[in-house]
Amino acid sequence: MSKYITFILFCMLMSFSCKQAPQANNTVEIKVPAFNADSAYSYTEKQVSFGPRVPGTTAHDSCGNYLAGELRRFGAAVTEQKATLHLLDNSPIAIKNIIGSFQPENKNRILLCAHWDSRPYADHDQDSKNWYTPIDGANDGAGSCAALLEIARQVQTSQPAVGIDIIFFDAEDWGKPDFPVKDKHYGNWCMGSEYWAKNPHVLNYNARYGILLDMVSGTNALFFKEEESTRQASHVVKKVWEAAQATGYEAYFPNRPGSGIVDDHLQVMKYRKIPCIDIIQTNPESEQGFASYWHTLDDSMKSVDKKTLQAVGQTVLYVLYKEK
Repeated sequence: MSKYITFILFCMLMSFSCKQAPQANNTVEIKVPAFNADSAYSYTEKQVSFGPRVPGTTAHDSCGNYLAGELRRFGAAVTEQKATLHLLDNSPIAIKNIIGSFQPENKNRILLCAHWDSRPYADHDQDSKNWYTPIDGANDGAGSCAALLEIARQVQTSQPAVGIDIIFFDAEDWGKPDFPVKDKHYGNWCMGSEYWAKNPHVLNYNARYGILLDMVSGTNALFFKEEESTRQASHVVKKVWEAAQATGYEAYFPNRPGSGIVDDHLQVMKYRKIPCIDIIQTNPESEQGFASYWHTLDDSMKSVDKKTLQAVGQTVLYVLYKEK
């Protein structure tokens, strides 16, 4: 009888132990590199140090060489796509799109892009004497490229499952000035991205989707869901806004619709048929729809905020490393 009782107690103990045993965790932890905002800030500062990156200037040439060199340093296969385009007065403009490819053999690809040129006009400056002065474009151009350089640095260290193409588009900011002009020494917006989309660096180039960064380093920045991004690439918008929430940066990415923006992502979707979204700082409360320093001489390093760079950079890294 005592042996029988002992056996029953043993079975009860074993049953209790089995119920208390930890269950196997079938979820796979996503190892996302840490975005370094200090590093991105220094890349921004370096671009601005060359001066306004207006095509045809020494500053433009020097910065283009710097960006291509950094991509190579981070292990990317680099293509420098040069072309001569024309402004509306038929004057030529020499441009260069800079493409850095990671795992070029991988057919499963994601496109990241930004424009690297700066506005030749400070056409929203309060002082009309500055309207024909090129801007530094610290936020409007340099900060976005800097975020992508820091992402490239992290990708070199720890490759995600997808191939990455980083494209720095040229001649995005040559649209008509917002002041009366007598000549037509200006072009269209997004000239470099249109050229690339019609003449990709790889024949029949395709990617699962694209993410465009534009003005992603500004102070007090908010990123609303750009209208055309939501209309044509809603699944990509969903990925990014969910990533912002997962990384704790949802305050920068309000769950609110934004206005439609003429930007490089439209060329990517129109001519390459790649769903592409625009992460762009807007301000629906302002008259022009953007930050107060937009297209002014105040778009200098004082407009750059490391916290904004961190929020956008970490969010995009999370998106990339979640892909399979």
